[in-house]
Amino acid sequence: MSARESLAQVAARSAGGLLAASRTVALAELSSRSCLSGRLETLRGRSVVVGVRDQLTAAVLLIELDGVAGRMVLCSPDLAPQHRAHVIRTVQADTWIGGHTGEEPPAGVGCVLHVPATPEPQRAGLTRQATCETQWVLLTSGTTGAPKLVAHTLASLVSAFARPEAEVAASPVWSTFYDIRRYGGLQIFLRAVCGGSMVFSSPGEPTAAFLARAAAAGVTHLSGTPSHWRKALMSGALGRLSPRYVRLSGEIADQGILDALREALPDAVVAHAFASTEAGVGFEVRDGLAGFPASLVGLSDEGVEIDVSRGTLRIKSPGNASGYLGEDAPALKDAEGFVDLGDRLEVRGGRYYFLGRSGGVINVGGFKVHPEEVEAVINSHPAVRMSLVKARRNPITGSVVAADVVLTKPPAGGAGEPICEQRIREEILGTCRSSLAAHKVPALIRIVPSLEVSASGKLVRSSPSPGAIHEETRKRGGLRPRESGAEAQEGPGNA
Repeated sequence: MSARESLAQVAARSAGGLLAASRTVALAELSSRSCLSGRLETLRGRSVVVGVRDQLTAAVLLIELDGVAGRMVLCSPDLAPQHRAHVIRTVQADTWIGGHTGEEPPAGVGCVLHVPATPEPQRAGLTRQATCETQWVLLTSGTTGAPKLVAHTLASLVSAFARPEAEVAASPVWSTFYDIRRYGGLQIFLRAVCGGSMVFSSPGEPTAAFLARAAAAGVTHLSGTPSHWRKALMSGALGRLSPRYVRLSGEIADQGILDALREALPDAVVAHAFASTEAGVGFEVRDGLAGFPASLVGLSDEGVEIDVSRGTLRIKSPGNASGYLGEDAPALKDAEGFVDLGDRLEVRGGRYYFLGRSGGVINVGGFKVHPEEVEAVINSHPAVRMSLVKARRNPITGSVVAADVVLTKPPAGGAGEPICEQRIREEILGTCRSSLAAHKVPALIRIVPSLEVSASGKLVRSSPSPGAIHEETRKRGGLRPRESGAEAQEGPGNA
């Protein structure tokens, strides 16, 4: 896609549509319809914040504004009100696009033009013309403080599309558990606009209801985090779907979830991918195994370079963001031009496995424990659907490992007799003892009904312990800005 060809021009050639829970928009109709009530031309060259909460309305606005606005900021619906002023000041926004009550720009941030958006695109006398290469700005959601703002172009966002992809039907129907204003969801949305249709999820919609809508629409390609997929498996509604391709991203995809999806969806290609808001799409793995083969390290034919020489994953590619925005913004790339994701790796048998984030370790008597490594072992137990490993204070070692575990279904014996949860705990502990060093084995296992999942589809984790942060700071000569929060990037597989 050339810099002078806008997303609206691409959509005008499409036979697909955008399908929400209550309404549908045909992509081709957007050549003559608009959500901006005839005010599109007044936004040419402006720095625009898209502040509407409705996902379908936001999707139409992204199509309309590309090639028109000089800068376009994608505000996720969960952006805290106290951070809106920070976003406006950082991007030097002169326009805020809202819709209903509660979507107005914050007061006291200077002269900002407020343009209301209509939910239904209306007929308008338009001549769509791309006059600039719009800068797309995405927000990252750290655990504390205001979000970082990451700058992309449409070219960097679609750079992965030319790589080998799942065999696509003549009219693919895409869908995702993600919101399209997050990098993972935006990737799926752009694929749909460039060829196919898309079914949107709805905030607060039960997983079973969303999967029912996706099945009714004939979804062929569906993506989400491993936590999204675990919830889908627990919903009992996954069997309604017949996708050709499913994708895991955003969190580490362990062997347990890959095997469960392959069993539940035997006719689908089950892939997991690595990407982040800053680094773009790094690679995709389709062999059904956790981790990635060593053969992916180095420079690919598509111009993506993967480096693991420093113990963390580093990516250099056409999909890299151009940088962070703001006066005191940190450097996004290192001296060699790589984006360092800060994800620790371990090589075993010619394959690299993700251990977890550099800043997220548990310190057990001076020994480091990556929670994700322990979770992968726990999740391999056939009775476990998902788990969350965390630190628990201990007067001797400082911390010990504790785990909250959600089972696949309420325990029951073959004859309908209850199985003692203690037996499941003992089996999990036996698996951990046979696979992990002693300091990594959980000292406490709780069976819980559910685990909290964030708006971005990831397990909600507590901040790393001060001891872990101090140790990582000492070894690396100061915390990298990316390591200050568990969700400062999308992490393993978010594309």
